[in-house]
Amino acid sequence: MSETPHSDPEYIVEYADGPLVGTAERRYLIGGKVDERISAVAAVEGLESLFWYVAGEERTINGERYVSYHFDAPDSDPVEAEKDEESL
Repeated sequence: MSETPHSDPEYIVEYADGPLVGTAERRYLIGGKVDERISAVAAVEGLESLFWYVAGEERTINGERYVSYHFDAPDSDPVEAEKDEESL
């Protein structure tokens, strides 16, 4: 038995700034729409951190939809270690 392909089209997330700047990933459109806000988990100085990004500019290149996401620092984990922690 073969799996049926996912019916919702994909889009490409481009991280425009913040700790994930320059990286990209594919996501599925939900109900034909991009996510207005997404989270990403990444390791910073060996610790898992949660980062939030907000949708920005959208464009289509060669039939693929691209969305730039911008870092939401106030709602994200700190990117740099506290000065007290660095001295430990």
